[in-house]
Amino acid sequence: MADIPAATWDGLFGDAYPFISHRFLNALETSGSVAPELGWRPCHLLLETDDGRLLAACPLYIKAHSYGEFVFDFAWARAAEQLGQSYYPRRVNAIPFTPSSGPRWAAVDADAEAQLLAHLSTLAADAGESSTHLLFIDEPGATAAQQAGASLRHDIQYQWFNRDYADFEAFLAQLSADKRKKIRRERRKLVECGITYRREPAHALDAADLDEVYALYASTYAMRGQPPYLNRAFFDHYLHDGASPMWVLSGFADQQREMIALFFEGRDTLYGRHWGARREIDGAHFETCYYQGIDWCIERGLARFDAGTQGDHKRTRGFDPVRTTSAHWLVEPRLRAAVDHFLAQERAAVTAHADWLRTAHSAYRQTPSHGADHG
Repeated sequence: MADIPAATWDGLFGDAYPFISHRFLNALETSGSVAPELGWRPCHLLLETDDGRLLAACPLYIKAHSYGEFVFDFAWARAAEQLGQSYYPRRVNAIPFTPSSGPRWAAVDADAEAQLLAHLSTLAADAGESSTHLLFIDEPGATAAQQAGASLRHDIQYQWFNRDYADFEAFLAQLSADKRKKIRRERRKLVECGITYRREPAHALDAADLDEVYALYASTYAMRGQPPYLNRAFFDHYLHDGASPMWVLSGFADQQREMIALFFEGRDTLYGRHWGARREIDGAHFETCYYQGIDWCIERGLARFDAGTQGDHKRTRGFDPVRTTSAHWLVEPRLRAAVDHFLAQERAAVTAHADWLRTAHSAYRQTPSHGADHG
């Protein structure tokens, strides 16, 4: 990314989605959080005119594994091996470590987009690699990728939608009685523990505060026996130029920071990305990662809260099922045929499951004002 002028890249992509920014992607590389020795080799794809004007672009990586992507294709890798093929390396159009749907490429017009996708569709075959994968693409991107011959894969995430709530109590009033009581009980526990919360723009924290925040973030990975995806240097590189979309939410007890969550604020969406805690407190994860974010969206008039992957536990707390999409070009014909057969069944199952969740297992009272389809 350092070889691409920031103004040129950001001029193409805009500023609505914080993770596609030159600043974010460049900080991943310059900090060493993304590097060839970690299985991420940057090879970003640019479409330019003869005089160097940028027409289309996408972040692209040669991947030596499937970790840090959150679209799980390990079974495909095993199937390739059984066919006598090497699955890795492969090309991945994605935001590293970011399972959040959004734009994965940008173009000045439809013709430039078509040229970019046409090149992406043949890139793996031309390079003698197994496949190219486009992860967490938005709906317009999914349509364009499918038209370019990619196989689509669907999954479900849970997101919260702001229906012009006046405050958190107005949101709770739309939930069923048992869900409403459960959330109030969970929030009360943190108050009884003396936890108070403070939001701070990340760039306003000094080095000592960032060290403390990072230690709490890293502790979540340490409990799983793995290093954190983001290293400490990422924060210095990302925050070097001052104000950014990154915020730190901290829960304090007796002036000590007990827990943190990292948030990014887009144009109309709050993104919850990482969290960590000094000690285990009942209900702390739900309050820090979900309820505080809902409060945030209501106060700032944000339309949506994307709190990350996982979790049927989100559904019971007012988050709705939302379909996510990835797109895939597999070079080996037998592998592609098998995967296409699987994906057709998986897409139908995902759609049916999402419909079932919305109609039979929503946390909301069943009224005409709720139940909108979010894809």
